[in-house]
Amino acid sequence: MARQRTERPGRGGARSVREDRGPVRYGPPAPDPGLPVLPELAEVLAAAAGRGEPEPTGGGTALRTAAAAYWERRGLPGSPERIAAAPGASPLLLALIAAHGGDVLMPRPCPATWIPQARLLGRPAYHVPTPAECGGVPDPYALLETVRRVRTEGGRPRLLLISVVDDPTATVAPPELVREACEAAIAEGLHVVSDETWRDTLHRPHETVLLSPAEMCPDDVTVVCDLAGALTPSAWPVAVARFPDTERAAVRHARTLDILTALGALVAGPVAMAAAHALREPEAVTDRARRAAAFQARIAAAAHHAVLAAGALARPPQAGRHLYADLGPLRSRLAGRGVTDSLELEEYLTERLGAPTPGGHRFGDELGALRVRLGTGTLLGSTPQQQLESLTAVAPLELPHVAEALSIFATALDELR
Repeated sequence: MARQRTERPGRGGARSVREDRGPVRYGPPAPDPGLPVLPELAEVLAAAAGRGEPEPTGGGTALRTAAAAYWERRGLPGSPERIAAAPGASPLLLALIAAHGGDVLMPRPCPATWIPQARLLGRPAYHVPTPAECGGVPDPYALLETVRRVRTEGGRPRLLLISVVDDPTATVAPPELVREACEAAIAEGLHVVSDETWRDTLHRPHETVLLSPAEMCPDDVTVVCDLAGALTPSAWPVAVARFPDTERAAVRHARTLDILTALGALVAGPVAMAAAHALREPEAVTDRARRAAAFQARIAAAAHHAVLAAGALARPPQAGRHLYADLGPLRSRLAGRGVTDSLELEEYLTERLGAPTPGGHRFGDELGALRVRLGTGTLLGSTPQQQLESLTAVAPLELPHVAEALSIFATALDELR
């Protein structure tokens, strides 16, 4: 578990207390897209700025209808009445966990927001190892063993959280693994919440097979998507959930709305209009997402090469704007720089790279493991002009600002060899 407070020398030899060292304080933020707001979305938001009435709990008709159509285009048909929206993934996930009850299981590592949600609700949360080839989905046999162990100890495992396109590992789970893990979970009476925030950020969409658990087990899977993954700016928080079309799911949907109401977790009206527009996927939105994913395929591959060249380890990134590196092989060199755990590694690389670089302890890994999530979105450039140039260039890695950013990235790692 991450340390809550750390004392360091202050003026006159006094000890000052760092208050940002715990498992929740100050982040970590989601991987930065490194892109300006799409003008078309800004226009929609501005046009709705004069709207005074609030969105109803769970989202208005326009937002829910757009979300239902978004999922139908991805092979998941459903009614807008089975959609719930919230101002971001964290309150939505909190409501979902509370609505389902029982203990929570999740892969190790997992998205940084998952553990705090279970902790805030006082729910026991258990990590399950993932297979060697990917993160986000637990090994089926380890899952069964964990469920049985928890029950033997008096626990009540009820919910499994997974991310088939994963943060933090940036991997995509193979369909056969998704099927086996979900079948094992459902056979043990667990409901599955599938976080598919990053499904529209695949680096090579025509070469990657992505299977949503809801396609295989439509009655036992709730799908969640934070639109900041690919469609909307992170400054406009909105996330949507798709519930199964069953009586049991209808009860959980209503309970989720009750909890969102109690939290006052309403999507802002103008943001809802912009989100609905993005979910309809006009050409400007899809073109931006496609270009961003194509650039990330190149820049993430270069970043991955730099990690391996430095002697560290990382799975090849397949989606998103990040990768997850294991600097364990560089432990002795890091120790010489005062870095002995992932918390100190987070501080060291954040300072060296000038961007948030959260350590593995944020994602459920052991504090002593020298793992870190490295963001690649900031490598597009530091100004809107540079960022847009990166998206449209034929050879983006040859642009001066991208080459310089990659050089800084590689140098920070290479110094540890």
